Amino acid sequence: MTAVTLTRKQHTDHYGFRALAASEWLKLRSVRSTWWTLLVFAAGMIGIAILVLSHQHWASMNAADRASFDPTNDSYAGLALGQLAVGVLGVLAITSEFSSGLIRATFAAAPRRPLVLAAKAAVVGAVALVAGEILAFAAFAAGEAVLSAPAPHAALAQPGVLRAVLMAGAYPALIGLIGLGLGAVIRHTAGAISALVGMLFVLPLILVPLGTSIQNSVGQFMPMIIAENSLTAVKSVPHSLSPGLGFAVLCLYAAAALAIGGWALARRDA
Repeated sequence: MTAVTLTRKQHTDHYGFRALAASEWLKLRSVRSTWWTLLVFAAGMIGIAILVLSHQHWASMNAADRASFDPTNDSYAGLALGQLAVGVLGVLAITSEFSSGLIRATFAAAPRRPLVLAAKAAVVGAVALVAGEILAFAAFAAGEAVLSAPAPHAALAQPGVLRAVLMAGAYPALIGLIGLGLGAVIRHTAGAISALVGMLFVLPLILVPLGTSIQNSVGQFMPMIIAENSLTAVKSVPHSLSPGLGFAVLCLYAAAALAIGGWALARRDA
């Protein structure tokens, strides 16, 4: 083996996926924005669950409200705020490097840009998933604790409840990966966050004046609608994807966002 080949091999080994992931983990945990977004995530998930379920008065509910009451789903009323916080975390994981110019040093050390994005995705996804699952169980427990009798309580052993809790924790992680992909494409923090907000909150509103049939057919593929009707709800909701299919669609969105982001990184200058 020649000296040039050996040097080239050492360079490749040093900046392989494991080394890049370790570097990305160091970056992520070293900035204050990570901890602030996770704090907002926790406050949204747990705080809103307590607020919503502590104000459920079973005795004053009519028959229709009692029939549709889903304490598991109500435990995740804060998911709208939580998903946005994690989505912002995903955006900042890459756009902050573009704004500071650090991305040039990153790409100089690791020229395989899609591999850099893959390392970022692994770290952001792992952090968001762990935080999401912890907070999903915490929000469920807090909501059940403040829900006063005689309102029916949910238990993890009941059909669909554990699935809803687990998917409520996984959903924000997928939104974080979508945010990372958008950040890789747009490269500007405000622009990427605006695109994320538009996808999550504005698109469902655009469907409202288009009629019920459009809302039912197209709206079921919107991330927010999938989360509300397919991932966190225990009771069956009409015109919604099944939990498994809804989760698969969200995984497809995240994969597509990262694939386009990796392509954009490889094609454009830093």
